[in-house]
Amino acid sequence: MVNNVAMGKTVSKLSKDDIKSLRNATYFDKRELQQWYKGFLRDCPSGQLTEEEFSKVFKQFFPFGDPTDYCHYLFRVFDVDNSKTIDFKEFIIALSITSRGSIDQKLSWSFRLYDHKRNGLVDYNQILAVTTAIYKMLGTMVNLPDDEKTPELRTEKYFKWLNKDPQTDTLVLDDFKKLLKVDPFIANALNTYEGWV
Repeated sequence: MVNNVAMGKTVSKLSKDDIKSLRNATYFDKRELQQWYKGFLRDCPSGQLTEEEFSKVFKQFFPFGDPTDYCHYLFRVFDVDNSKTIDFKEFIIALSITSRGSIDQKLSWSFRLYDHKRNGLVDYNQILAVTTAIYKMLGTMVNLPDDEKTPELRTEKYFKWLNKDPQTDTLVLDDFKKLLKVDPFIANALNTYEGWV
């Protein structure tokens, strides 16, 4: 784990061991890691990002909607150790996967967004909760087809495509992979962060 604090003070540079560890865990080179670390410390001088701070940053990108609920689910995926804060290592690994990872890596990472219980299964209500959060975040930015006008319609559509009963069935990661083949929205969403970094 990256040691951001030494004797009560935030360290302004990554150690050689931290860089080596992060280079092995991400798709970033030494220079990129150091730049991201500087920016992370500028925005989070404590070296820890809270959910409130995370949400505040995200709101800048979605001025026409409310990303608060979506940020809650997203924050949980970033916060791998469940500490209620995101450290630099958690941040940069998630950023690496979402921006430069393979489709399979991105899909697995996205699946965790819906898997609130972290048990490898997602039910209708879990998918609906995240889909509702996405709709709230996008606000009026997106014009949707009639069969996707509400989060309920979109969630039901997923189950229909997979020949699953929304009342009794759960979805696993392989189901998400099947959805990727039939829903271009998912593929586009998985590639949202490509080119940003």
